[in-house]
Formats: sequence, structure tokens, C-alpha cells
Amino acid sequence: NTVMAGRLGRDPLAGVAVGSSYYQMFWLLGLGVLMALSPLVAHAYGAGRDAEVGHRFRQGLWLSQLLALPLLAGLLCVGPVLAWFGTDPAATRHATGYVGAMCFGLPAMLGFLAHRYTTEGIGWTRPIMWTALVGLIVNVGGNFIFTFGNLGAPRLGATGCGVATACAHWAMLITIHVYQRWHRVYRRFGLFGRFEWPEGAALRSILALGLPICGSVISEGALFAVAGLLMGTLGAATVAAHQVALSYGSLMFMIPLSLHSATTIHVGHRVGAGSARAGRRAGWVGIGMCATIMAGSSLVILGANEWIAAAYTPDVTVRSMAAALLVYVAIFQVPDGLQVGAAGALRGFKDAHVPMLMNFAAYWLLGFPVAWWLGIHEGWGPQGIWLGLILGLVACAALLNARYARVSARAVAAPL
Repeated sequence: NTVMAGRLGRDPLAGVAVGSSYYQMFWLLGLGVLMALSPLVAHAYGAGRDAEVGHRFRQGLWLSQLLALPLLAGLLCVGPVLAWFGTDPAATRHATGYVGAMCFGLPAMLGFLAHRYTTEGIGWTRPIMWTALVGLIVNVGGNFIFTFGNLGAPRLGATGCGVATACAHWAMLITIHVYQRWHRVYRRFGLFGRFEWPEGAALRSILALGLPICGSVISEGALFAVAGLLMGTLGAATVAAHQVALSYGSLMFMIPLSLHSATTIHVGHRVGAGSARAGRRAGWVGIGMCATIMAGSSLVILGANEWIAAAYTPDVTVRSMAAALLVYVAIFQVPDGLQVGAAGALRGFKDAHVPMLMNFAAYWLLGFPVAWWLGIHEGWGPQGIWLGLILGLVACAALLNARYARVSARAVAAPL
């Protein structure tokens, strides 16, 4: 969407940037809660409780749609909230259309997440890859049709980016649902073997783990989202450049995020099978892999920041600013890898409450105040805001890795 909007001009790109930041805050609420399915299913699978896997999935699917209602209500307030925040009016107009279109895809995306985290929990991740490919193809095609007005469709601009993404979300849900309904690997779990109404006890057990995970995810995600809204007060060129840098950083983040999920699964399987020592080792391996990948990513960004910026937008001013901000993205790559790896390892041990508090402290008691003070109060602009983001990530990485060392050692030492 960032690449496509970048071809429309500075204001539509800024609108997609601000709209994405606003949408992300609500989407992450659903994502964080449903993430609990992965370790819960992994523990049940590791212990051989196949019927529980199907039960968790069905209740998670109900929960995904129950969450959609309040989240949609919040998303529909995008216009007044951005106006209150002081966002550039030109960007607000495009952002409102973009978020409004994205609303149609939110229930599908949340339903997809229930499917996804269930199949992650049993360690069968191949359908997620194919489903993501389907979503990408539909998103690109939808942008071609709706964003630029091809094949007889109206030219919707930034709103077209949202329409394309909503279509991609529905395509992803349909694809993974059909796959899980018919593939033999899922038959033993009876995912669709019977109908269940929502059960209070089952939903509460998911929420008991999901809410603190959600708190951790929101602490980081909302920090970046609010940073995008702060950028929106500095003009269209600044927020567009920020979106380019953040978009590429998010793209690279998908690699350690995938390893984070794999770490949760492997740790959960081993702990569920009764081997805390093997689980602890799997966690450290996952953390090390995340840090190594991000170190390589940092070197790539430092060597190719100008080329990366040029791939997103032809606007010379935006491109120059984005290339400078990409240097800050390179700086936080390794801390970002360390914190997401440790978060995945901790979730494998079903440890979520203390990490949530650590995330909040690092991002909102340290990172955000510094970002606001340097970027807005002291007038450093986007560079000051990015320095606050980096400081929050470094603190979070240190806290979560120390927490994992303690939790995993305590589990190994505990009597059987």
C-alpha cells in the first residue's frame, strides 16, 4: 500500500501513513488477544490433547468476531480523532477514506488470525505462507484496479488501497479455512467436527493469557502508531518519509517475527511435553537467530538506504528525508530482534503478565516521553521521535531477555 500510494503523490501517501497508524492501534488489540491461541494450542498438542486443540480453535473463532464489534466502532471515529490530534487536513481526508475501506476487512482478518494461530500451535505453518501469498496477489491486483482506476473501476486513490486490503483479508480467510477444513493433517483435531456456542470459561482462559500478550503488543505497536500521528503534525512530506522508513523496517521485521512465532511453538511443544530444559534451549536459539538476522538487515539498510527510499517514491524531498530516517531504522534492528525473540520465548512458557509491564515501562515511561520531548518540544522533528523509539526498543530488549533468563532457569530447576 505504501508503494502504491507513493505513486499517487505526497498527500495520499501521507494519508495512508496516518490511516495505517490509526488502524494498527485497533488491529493490534485483536491480534494480541488471539495470539494466546498459539501457546495454548502448542501446550495441548505437546501433551497429546488433540480434542482440546479443536475446542480452542472453535472458541477462538467466536472470540475473533466478538472482538470485531468494538474495534470497528473505534475505527469509525478516525476523522474526529485525527482532527483533534492536529493532523494535516489533506492527510486526514485520505486517511479517513483508507480506514473506512479497511473496516470491511477487519472481521475477516480477525477470523483468519484464529485459524492462523491454531495451525501455528500445532507447528504446521505451510498454509500460512500460501495464504499470505494469496493475500499479496489480491492486494496488488486490487490496488491496480481500485487505487489507479483500471479495468473500468473508478480511481479511488488512498481509499482504493483500503479496498484492496479488505479484499485481501477476505481472500486470506477463505483460503486458510478451505485448507484447514480439507487437509488431512487437521482431521485428528476435529476443528470443524461439531458446532459450539461461545463458552464463558473457555473464552476467559484465552483472555487470561491473551490480554497481557495484547498489552505487550499494544505497548510497542501503539508507540509506533502514535509516533506516526506525531509525524502527521509536522507536515505531509515528513509523515510520508516516516511511512517509507517504517514500512521498510516493518518489512524486515517480518523475518524475526516469524522466528518469534516458531520459537513460541517449539518452546511450547517441549514444555507441554514436560521438558523445560529443552524448551529453555529452544528459546535461546530462537533469540539468537532473531538477533543475527536483524544484524544482517542493519548492514543492508546502511549500505542501500537511498536505493530503498527511491523504490518507494519518486518525490525528491520525501525520498531524501526517508533515506536519512532509514539510518535510524538500521540502528534499532538488533534490539528489535532481541526483544521480539525474547517475547516469543516467554510466551512459550506462558509468561505474559510481567513482560506486559516491562513493555509498558520501556515504551511509554521511557520511549514515548523522549520521542515527544526531543521531536516536538525541542523541535528536533522526526529524528528526535526516532531516537525515542530506539531508546524504548533497547530498554525493552534488555528487560525481556533478563526476564527470559530468570523464568526459563526457574522452570528447569522446578521439581517434576
